[in-house]
Amino acid sequence: MMKAKWYFINSGPCRPSYNMALDEALLDFHSKGEIPPVIRFYEWNPATLSIGYFQSAEKDIDLDAVKAQNLGFVRRPTGGRAVLHEHELTYSIIVTEQYPNMPATVTEAYRVLSEGLLVGFQNLGLEAYFSVPDTEEKRADLKSPKSAVCFDAPSWYELVVEGKKVAGSAQTRQKGVILQHGAILLELDEEKLLSVFKFSSDKVKERMRKKLPEKAVAINQLTSKKITISQCIDAFRDGFEKALDIELVPYELTSEQLEYVRNLEEKKYLTDEWNYRK
Repeated sequence: MMKAKWYFINSGPCRPSYNMALDEALLDFHSKGEIPPVIRFYEWNPATLSIGYFQSAEKDIDLDAVKAQNLGFVRRPTGGRAVLHEHELTYSIIVTEQYPNMPATVTEAYRVLSEGLLVGFQNLGLEAYFSVPDTEEKRADLKSPKSAVCFDAPSWYELVVEGKKVAGSAQTRQKGVILQHGAILLELDEEKLLSVFKFSSDKVKERMRKKLPEKAVAINQLTSKKITISQCIDAFRDGFEKALDIELVPYELTSEQLEYVRNLEEKKYLTDEWNYRK
């Protein structure tokens, strides 16, 4: 039987506003039937703090620290908590909610789409598995997170190695289309990560400093051989093809599509109204 063909885009390092505009634009193109489902890989230039759709930048983030370290800053169209994008490969998946055998519930669709990540980690020789909050305390943590930091704790079906989160993802559904994107960590600078958040006290910050290495881990902390971005791209591209039983076809945007992305970037993701809204 012929495998479904999805588009594959490897954007490389892009500015934060462009990354978010392109993810949203691909959702729009797919919703109109102009393109098939898409898997996209990208990086960030400069290193960037992204916050979730519902987060308060003023309440959660030390914006002076973001500025002082020349970090980019952008609000995502997806939920979840803040992520420092630096030494990582970011992926996005754009697919209609009506795709064959796509579960209706967010949690189960998340599991299906994240199977590609699971196989990708296995391709890199890591024994990854899905996190399933198995106690009342863990489930309560998901309902009211203790901090604004994304890698503070794994959510349902996030990828875990040796009990620690190695990939954080978020999802939105608009116009009948699922957009799921997430960060695959190669390295984790814990001090830099902690420096850009506001904490209610030094004591709370210290508690988070101690807790973070127990909760989150980067790929290159788990393996003796250093894994590169290009190795990750190969491993996870193959992972998505196998897990979703698809063929990924390289795609480049048309000039009209690029114009649409730039317009969206300018009117939304470059504006203070979007990024710093209450």
